[in-house]
Amino acid sequence: MDCTQAERYALRRLNDGSFVAIAGEDQRLVDVGSTSDAFLFHTHEAALRAATELNHSGRGPLDVVKVEWESA
Repeated sequence: MDCTQAERYALRRLNDGSFVAIAGEDQRLVDVGSTSDAFLFHTHEAALRAATELNHSGRGPLDVVKVEWESA
């Protein structure tokens, strides 16, 4: 299904400003330096849900940021 929203959201660490990506076959979380390498969410709600869960599990502090994104 194609997304009709030209918005994307990423998770950013509050302590150092890095972004969160998913890496490897085990889909572990890694920190990256830019939004172009980060995992991007299609909706603010999904990003907020992920940030809330990660913060509650002690893997934060994370915040949600809107990413300037243009569809191809």
